[in-house]
Amino acid sequence: MAQSVTVAVRVKPGASRAKVGGRYDGSLGPALVVAVTAPPVDGRATEAVRRALAVALGVPVSSVSLRSGATGRDKLFAVADPPEDLTVRLDTLRDGA
Repeated sequence: MAQSVTVAVRVKPGASRAKVGGRYDGSLGPALVVAVTAPPVDGRATEAVRRALAVALGVPVSSVSLRSGATGRDKLFAVADPPEDLTVRLDTLRDGA
């Protein structure tokens, strides 16, 4: 049976440069901040975040899917078949620990 892990993300669309890292304490709890250069139009920023998140976590892009928050800055992504050290990777990206 395939398992998945939910990752809370705070999106910064239209940034001057793409970056995955930082913490945002919002309505979804401690979220990973993902800045992308794509504008928040027609799902382009969401797709850019999905791809950036996959690269940062070291998983295939096809393993990352949007669970909720299609039109907002606060989103939940599901990572299917996560690597064993996913929690460590997330903590490092989010908190710099």
